[in-house]
Amino acid sequence: MTRRNVLLAVLALLCAPLTARADQTHIKDVVYRHKLGVALTMDVFKPEKPNGIGILWMVSGGWVSDHKGINPDLARPFTDRGMTVFQVVHGTQPRFILPEIVEDIHRAVRFVRANAPTWGVDPNKIGIAGGSAGGHLSLMMGAYGAPGPSDAQDPVDRESSRVQAVACLFPPTDFLNYGKEGQAAMKFPMLRVYWPAFGVTEKTTDEELEKLARSLSPIYGDLANMPPTLIIHGDADLLVPIQQSQRLIAKLEELKRPCKLEVRPGKAHGWPGIEQEAKVLADWFETRLK
Repeated sequence: MTRRNVLLAVLALLCAPLTARADQTHIKDVVYRHKLGVALTMDVFKPEKPNGIGILWMVSGGWVSDHKGINPDLARPFTDRGMTVFQVVHGTQPRFILPEIVEDIHRAVRFVRANAPTWGVDPNKIGIAGGSAGGHLSLMMGAYGAPGPSDAQDPVDRESSRVQAVACLFPPTDFLNYGKEGQAAMKFPMLRVYWPAFGVTEKTTDEELEKLARSLSPIYGDLANMPPTLIIHGDADLLVPIQQSQRLIAKLEELKRPCKLEVRPGKAHGWPGIEQEAKVLADWFETRLK
């Protein structure tokens, strides 16, 4: 599978049409961050009667983020239930590398929390979701979300980036043990095309690789306080082995954290009808946040 085909498969959930139902208000291009002359935005989808739940959706495939991936139909399984959806576009690789992208998501969560009353959202009922790279970014907030510095100049940055629930599809979780114990992801041939996202080059040392991989792996975060987490993963996925989800869920189960892994037999990295999984994610958030 080529890199382009992988990205198309990952973004299928974003772009596939769903059946239109209740009305929702679409607020475009809400700026949540400025950096290096770039305005980062999210689109907000408000239900007719907000129930206080806010869901950040990561518009990301291969850590590439594009406004073309914003899809009103994707929001409907959530807005139909009263949830407000924030489809977040982050700084895209290769211009921005993963540590910078993760900071974008921290900022997005803080921005939503700081402005929660504007959209009828309870700041203590925030969930996050995405597929593949978007799933990875979602788990990073679950594992590394934290209170903002109290002395931050921008009041938004003083808010917490913690979320109260996570639901995602086929995410990478451990770049130090990728597919099997001891196999570094950055030495996995299929992932070489993603080196730019990590800022990795031929000159990157093994020590630097290990440090980077550990800091960007959700599994090494604060799992003892991980919010309720749902993962959906196909057992025929060659790009992101199901071992990645199994490994994280096993850790969460050891810590007695609420979690669930739903396996899709025979499914690879994306599949026909994947857009229907949005309903499963919405079920999870409704159960855990309502």
